[in-house]
Amino acid sequence: MSISIRQLNDDVFEVTVVKTSTTTHTVTVSDQSLINLTDNKVTKTQLLEFSFKFLLEKEPNTSILSSFDINVISKYFSDYRDTVRRWCDESQN
Repeated sequence: MSISIRQLNDDVFEVTVVKTSTTTHTVTVSDQSLINLTDNKVTKTQLLEFSFKFLLEKEPNTSILSSFDINVISKYFSDYRDTVRRWCDESQN
């Protein structure tokens, strides 16, 4: 499996997941979302990579929305925010 991330503009990224099937996702990560989720401890690209690994542990890439805002993940998976915060704290050590 591989995840590639391409920045389209300041807030919009194209994420391609190659697994059994290849999927492409357009994801928005605003500066405010980055601050809210990570306290600016990581980059948007790092957050996206972590988030897709998180999602792929829970569902196949073909089930991930084709276009979404990063904050939507916590609507589907209530542990997302806590998991991101824990990851950010661990990556700072």
